[in-house]
Amino acid sequence: MSMTIYDIAKSCGVSIATVSRVINGSDKVSEKTRQKVLQAIEEQNYSPNPFARGLGLNSMKMIGILCTDIADAFYAKAVSLVEHDLRERGLDVILGCTGEELAGKKKYLELMLQKHVDAIILIGSPYREAGSNEHLANVAHEVPIITINSLIELPNIYCVLCDEAAGITQAVQELAASGCERLLYLFDRLSYSGQRKLQGYRNGLAAAGLSDDDKLVCQAARDMQAVRKTVEKLLAQNVKFDAIVAAEDVMAVGAQKALSAHELRLPVIGCNNSVLAECATPALTSIDNRLDILCPAAVDVLTKILEDGEHAAPSKTIYPAVIVHRESFPAPQAH
Repeated sequence: MSMTIYDIAKSCGVSIATVSRVINGSDKVSEKTRQKVLQAIEEQNYSPNPFARGLGLNSMKMIGILCTDIADAFYAKAVSLVEHDLRERGLDVILGCTGEELAGKKKYLELMLQKHVDAIILIGSPYREAGSNEHLANVAHEVPIITINSLIELPNIYCVLCDEAAGITQAVQELAASGCERLLYLFDRLSYSGQRKLQGYRNGLAAAGLSDDDKLVCQAARDMQAVRKTVEKLLAQNVKFDAIVAAEDVMAVGAQKALSAHELRLPVIGCNNSVLAECATPALTSIDNRLDILCPAAVDVLTKILEDGEHAAPSKTIYPAVIVHRESFPAPQAH
């Protein structure tokens, strides 16, 4: 595997910005450091690409952003927030929508490297594979990777995420405290985020002393009509539940439509606190996974890594979720 600017920086104990300044002939580097870097470049036969030459001059800085589907409200909001913050710092963006398949993800990761991006931001947990993540390890050897709302514990990968599991647990406990005993849980897939949310649901049941009934854990497509049909089928089968927690807002809204069609009004809680939650009728209580905090924090991490090297930021930063109460489940009253 060819040497990268990050390897040179690491071998010299300096930041990649310092290496770039030496490459660009900047006078903002001591002679001792300059000679140390030049010696490492010569010994390792390192040939900087055009991007690396631009780092120290605050030019040609390009960041790759990958998500699976920009049509999804969560990804669209995240991309918008990240792109805005990167632009504010003078960084340009290449966006790729990879789809869910591993082949597509690998293709776009390779494309980003071919474009000589400075770093890659992965949005969402689908980029953590259930099997090997060696392809990510290989890319992270070339450029730093920052993940938003996922945890991938590999060298040169920095994760900024929300504790959604704790948010789901809190939601379940609040529903239990309001008298609900049979909580239907709806999810679409068991990505890392999906697994954490499901565990949060089960943790909440255990903490509230409620039984964990497999009939109340239902998987459906992340589609409003598909979820509506799923909930209507459960009602037709006389499956008893007195509240609904959904892993995504769009699923919670589908559940609300099913309840409304049967003239039922039960507490419903979604997740993501998307615009759908505010537009729903009734307005949807939702677990906010804090994209407004996660995205700027991810850009902060990226900036520190680029300026000061791989140890300038923690490999994992976790923020708490917040429940935004609306009409579908008002905030519990204090006693």
